[in-house]
Amino acid sequence: MKRVVAMCAVLVASGILAVSARAETPRSLDGVLLDENKSLGVTLTPQPKVDDLAFLRRVTIDLVGRIPTTVEMDEFLAAPAASRRERVVDKLLQDDRFADRWTTFFGDFMRLRSGAEGGAALTAFIHEAIQSGLPYDELARRMIAAGGKSGTVPEVGFILSDNADPMQLAGITSQVFMGVRMACAECHDHPFDKWTRKDFYGLAAFFGKTRRVERRLGQRIFATYTTDIEQTTVLWPPQGQVEDSERKPMTPTFPIGLDSGKNADYIGRLLALRKSQIDESKQAKLAGADQQSEVKKVDEGPNIDDLLTDAGKKALQRASGKSVSVADLARQEIKEIQAYAADPGSYNISEIRLNLARLVTDPRNRYFSRSFVNRVWAELIGRGIVTPVDDFSSENKPTHPKTLDFMADEFVATGYDFRTLIRLIVTSDAYQRQHAGSVTEEVRNELEAAYLAVPIRRMISETLYDSIVIAGHLFDVKHVAGKNLKTVWSQVRVMKAPVATVADQLNAVASETKKMEAMKKEPVQLTKVDPYDLESAIEIDFNAVLNRGKMNVKIEQMQVKSKEEIEAERMAAQATRINADYFDRFVKAVVDDNPKFTSSLRMPAPAAPEHFLRVFGQPGRTELGDFRDDSSSMRQALMILNGRLTNEAARVGELEPIYELLVGETSNVPRAVRLAYAELLTREPSAAELADGQSLVRGGENLLAGMADLRWILLNSNEFRFIP
Repeated sequence: MKRVVAMCAVLVASGILAVSARAETPRSLDGVLLDENKSLGVTLTPQPKVDDLAFLRRVTIDLVGRIPTTVEMDEFLAAPAASRRERVVDKLLQDDRFADRWTTFFGDFMRLRSGAEGGAALTAFIHEAIQSGLPYDELARRMIAAGGKSGTVPEVGFILSDNADPMQLAGITSQVFMGVRMACAECHDHPFDKWTRKDFYGLAAFFGKTRRVERRLGQRIFATYTTDIEQTTVLWPPQGQVEDSERKPMTPTFPIGLDSGKNADYIGRLLALRKSQIDESKQAKLAGADQQSEVKKVDEGPNIDDLLTDAGKKALQRASGKSVSVADLARQEIKEIQAYAADPGSYNISEIRLNLARLVTDPRNRYFSRSFVNRVWAELIGRGIVTPVDDFSSENKPTHPKTLDFMADEFVATGYDFRTLIRLIVTSDAYQRQHAGSVTEEVRNELEAAYLAVPIRRMISETLYDSIVIAGHLFDVKHVAGKNLKTVWSQVRVMKAPVATVADQLNAVASETKKMEAMKKEPVQLTKVDPYDLESAIEIDFNAVLNRGKMNVKIEQMQVKSKEEIEAERMAAQATRINADYFDRFVKAVVDDNPKFTSSLRMPAPAAPEHFLRVFGQPGRTELGDFRDDSSSMRQALMILNGRLTNEAARVGELEPIYELLVGETSNVPRAVRLAYAELLTREPSAAELADGQSLVRGGENLLAGMADLRWILLNSNEFRFIP
């Protein structure tokens, strides 16, 4: 911190931070919001903060995508009351699940699709970027500028997922990274905003030389990659307006105006921060410490020390003649820093797209920082300062522009650090407020619009899924082995022995006869394995996905067989194939039905349309502006009421803590009810709830069955599904 302060002092002395001394904005998010509400004439009384356990549940759901455990509750309550909220926030920001939960957030607005070209690797890259703390501007630069093979350069999945189509990429880049809906200007001037068709074509021209290439061997795609050619496909005027011979290559033009930088002290703070990070990186290297993974995010190119030294010299030279603004001094230095920072190393890069990436992520491009901050604010608070979050326009202005600018400036000044932005929001009073109580709908809307009360939010589908799993102890088996044995019969096709081998055929017949005789002794109870499993899926190993790219490089370096060799092998295999007949048989299996579920945050996305996640609102991620659907439906109700996930979570397993409170002489129903409320609702039951809960548990076929009924009711309650 001393280094940053010292550097800022040098920059102030040199004139680079001349405007910072004039800044009078209070350095508190709540202070800015309070002042802005006053200027807007808001006189309503804000709602009080939620209690401690409600805050724990809310922030745990938002930051790591599940409800807290009772162990986490006890640890939270054991901390000093004055600091426990900030402590738990800091802990959750470092939790392994933080990257899992927020990869889902990035996946939604960046339209990450596991099944798209390079989609799985791109998702794994985003996960690693969040985990390692890669600055958001660097992440965006890599996605826009990267080139290479989809198996070895995961970032290139952003370009490949839309077939490197320049028109699509122009609309996606503007809407995803800047919150500007410019896509409709492909066909005509924007009807409600300033963007013209020529603006759109100028943006698309940055992608006009990029091609998607498939390397094939016969019918097999051996590799998919991007390359840049000399000739662009984006021509002006548009097709149909003039003769084709009159259309000329469109010059790449960035339609977004950059901020003048008059009061841009945040740029100086950004420069100072990144210089201090580079200094620390150099010191670590000189000391011989192997900290490559820790300094990766700031040690990927720019010699910011030299750049700032040059900037300081220029500042001193210019300051002797006249006063110099931040914009005048820092503009070229910022460009140079970003040019080096965006250097991807060994993989291919598109120079023309790198220029676009620099412009998009320039700290003076207010759309870039404000649109991202607005998305995060809406995700955590429940409503954006600009709504919809991807529609910044002259006709859709922010309700609280000063508050939005304050957060955007802090985001830039802290090095586009995602965790710092999250912490700024969740430690604010605005995030911690209660819902509007017994007031009219009009007053409720006014309170929520002024961020004096938080809107009621339902858990996103992945969080609801994982919360049911954690409440029901289903991340691991919870029943004793052999407790839930089930006999399952399934119909399979068995290949008969080849006609040519009589001895083998006779042996096969004898073997099948013995099996049939054994089957006659067993009662045939056919239990069809449910083909409509709507609630489980395979978990993706993100590390394995990224490592697979390295393996692909080794495979491609091996000698590739010629077409003739492949055809010869195919014909040889065809010649050795034996014709055979098949017969149907019922095969018996005894299975231990002791289920456990994986985290939905690592499932391939988007899930199948009928899956739990999609039913509860996960978007298909195919179209821009495809937001989550948080409306309720009968299908959702039936899935929670009757679904296997809920019913397995409600059952009491012998390996659960609550089991000992319900069996034998040590049973303690009141304690069991309290534990159920703590595990599912993160709170103590009221006196009436405790009495009703005991009555329900004791009224079951046995205490275990009664507790299953109680837990099933709590899982189906609105309190469980909605964030406090």
